[in-house]
Amino acid sequence: ILSMSSIAAMIMSIKNNKRAQQSAFKKLDKNGSYSTKTKLFFHRNASKKQLRDIKEKLRKENKKELIRKTAAILILLIIVIYCIGFAKF
Repeated sequence: ILSMSSIAAMIMSIKNNKRAQQSAFKKLDKNGSYSTKTKLFFHRNASKKQLRDIKEKLRKENKKELIRKTAAILILLIIVIYCIGFAKF
């Protein structure tokens, strides 16, 4: 059973965590322009090769990051198992 104070704390936390939702059209002001009468237009253009290069670069970066995180977790797990194995209860 949840106490009233914990429920009030949850509600207050939810209210404090709300953020103003930014419109997708407002985001376009930074990178392009949009009008209801015209098509969507971006000031920056990239060729198919550039997009392919960017995609490949992101894949490599994400793969490296995944390997780093996995290695860190495995090392921590091994250390924890090692410490538990030698702990005397």
